[in-house]
Amino acid sequence: MSPVVEITGLQKAFGELQVLKGIDLQVERGQVVCVIGPSGSGKSTLLRCVNMLEEPNNGTIAVNGTELTDPDVDIDAARRSIGMVFQSFNLFSHLCVLDNLTVAQRKVLKRDKEEAERIARDNLKRVGLSDKAGSMPSQLSGGQQQRVAIARALSMNPDLMLFDEPTSALDPELVGDVLSVMRQLAEEGMTMLVVTHEMQFAREVADVVLFMDGGVVVEQGPPEQVIGNPQQQRTQTFLSRVLNPTHVRDGEGSLPDA
Repeated sequence: MSPVVEITGLQKAFGELQVLKGIDLQVERGQVVCVIGPSGSGKSTLLRCVNMLEEPNNGTIAVNGTELTDPDVDIDAARRSIGMVFQSFNLFSHLCVLDNLTVAQRKVLKRDKEEAERIARDNLKRVGLSDKAGSMPSQLSGGQQQRVAIARALSMNPDLMLFDEPTSALDPELVGDVLSVMRQLAEEGMTMLVVTHEMQFAREVADVVLFMDGGVVVEQGPPEQVIGNPQQQRTQTFLSRVLNPTHVRDGEGSLPDA
């Protein structure tokens, strides 16, 4: 069976700044791959290239066997199998929760109202927000809004879920609820590519951890290897700052968005 995601020689530059310098990556069906690394290492750019929100300069990206980097590809059709959850929740502020979950189903997948609402309510239940269908986004906490964003992505029945630092904009006490939903999705067999600074989540849930720095994959493997016993000096230095913040001064150990 071919990988859900297959990336070969991926390069991306913004002007003179080379952000991705030749990334190779495969994500098998049902795998959870967590991408870690310092700010500016190219993690979020990698994720955005996977569904062509950023257009690569070189290399190929295939999802479910469809090469998204082919100039003749129907990118809108290809993206229907990919769900993405951003740092910011990107909910439609003028629509209630239920309508946020049904608008794309009806416009893109051409589902009728009854089916779209049934699927939306099922996914709100999955993320523990059955009682919020009629609420407006402004009435929800950040953690609730992010769980709505996850439910919205799931309502499109994706084969692949991309998460770009999904907890970075949340207050610490709200992070757990979002990670719990993501753990549940992993247990259900959802294929997931996750950019995260939540090391405990990566350690416990990931099948593969990628450490990126300077636009390259420095180290990859199972979490017990990459996080528990890293082989590369750059990985060791990064993890020592993240896992032992008391040893860090002047905020070096913090992980701003990348």
